[in-house]
Amino acid sequence: MRRSREPVLWAMFSSGGMLSALCLPVVAFLLWVAAPLDWIQTVSFASLAALARHPISRLFLLALFTLCAFHWAHRFRFTLYDGLQLYHLNMLIAVVTYGMATVLSLAAALILLMS
Repeated sequence: MRRSREPVLWAMFSSGGMLSALCLPVVAFLLWVAAPLDWIQTVSFASLAALARHPISRLFLLALFTLCAFHWAHRFRFTLYDGLQLYHLNMLIAVVTYGMATVLSLAAALILLMS
């Protein structure tokens, strides 16, 4: 009997959606509302670069990028599959969307490792 990969994909979808829903609005608010209105003190590039070089920050960024990519892939796959009713292309759509999420995750890992 073959085991399904669906539980793992659904877990990555839900955690990516939760992480992006909690973190991205806060970052957008801080960068695009609070900082221009001088509600918070702006941070220099050097201090942000030092923060991004910390191993825990890199792990967080990698998790954020990876889970957001797989959230997009799962949502886009089922939009094409159910919304556009492309049932006959299910395997191709799954390979392309999850393949793109994997490539984007590997690219994020390389960028974070090389910087």
